[in-house]
Amino acid sequence: MESELFGHEKGAFTGAVAMRQGRFELADGGTIFLDEIGDLPQEIQVKFLRVLQEGEFERVGSSRSKKVDVRVIAATHHNLEAAVAEGRFRADLYYRLSVYPIHLPSLHERVDDIPRLVWFFIHRHQHDLDRQITKVPQSVMESLQHYAWPGNVRELENVVERAMIASPGDTLQLDAPLALRPRNSSVAESSDNLDAVQRAHIESVLERCNWRINGTGNSAERLGIHPNTLRFRMKKLGLVGPESRGRHHHIS
Repeated sequence: MESELFGHEKGAFTGAVAMRQGRFELADGGTIFLDEIGDLPQEIQVKFLRVLQEGEFERVGSSRSKKVDVRVIAATHHNLEAAVAEGRFRADLYYRLSVYPIHLPSLHERVDDIPRLVWFFIHRHQHDLDRQITKVPQSVMESLQHYAWPGNVRELENVVERAMIASPGDTLQLDAPLALRPRNSSVAESSDNLDAVQRAHIESVLERCNWRINGTGNSAERLGIHPNTLRFRMKKLGLVGPESRGRHHHIS
């Protein structure tokens, strides 16, 4: 990983038969995207932080620092706040990365998008699979919308593609409907119940943060979302702070 990111000098280790530039060096003056940043090993996190802070790094096998000017975009499916609390991710690196966080909602938070995504994947794979799907029964669409989707959009695409292979006619048929049942009985079987689960979780975090949405250690930060996104969800879920209960004021 260190060699991949920062490069190495010739002879730095067995197999290093030539000098190699790392990803940061290649991205100098541009942008580097690092996926699954939460899986970065602890020993690399220190060197990664140095690049972010000082714009400097050293190739493996070299003691000479090199300067780079790189914009970093990082993504992860991990809860980095929990990883910091458990000592698996450096707190200073987490706060350095969180200059402009963007929360992408999971698929089960956006069930209204599922029909459009289903048709998108049908049109994407029809030619390759030699299929002409023109109908998706309401029962099939409801099954897809009631599933929890732990694998998010990639899992949905796989399920749709598999269903297309198993569907001989023009109607999409799920090849394994029982496999689409929620894996956990506590997972909701309707969007209303999903809203109830989300409402309970958000309300719990709000109470622990004394209903603070902005500021250090606020609810939005703990939930990993932007304060404006939190306000929108609170309005949608009917969550009102204790100071506003019994009045008709909107959340501010």
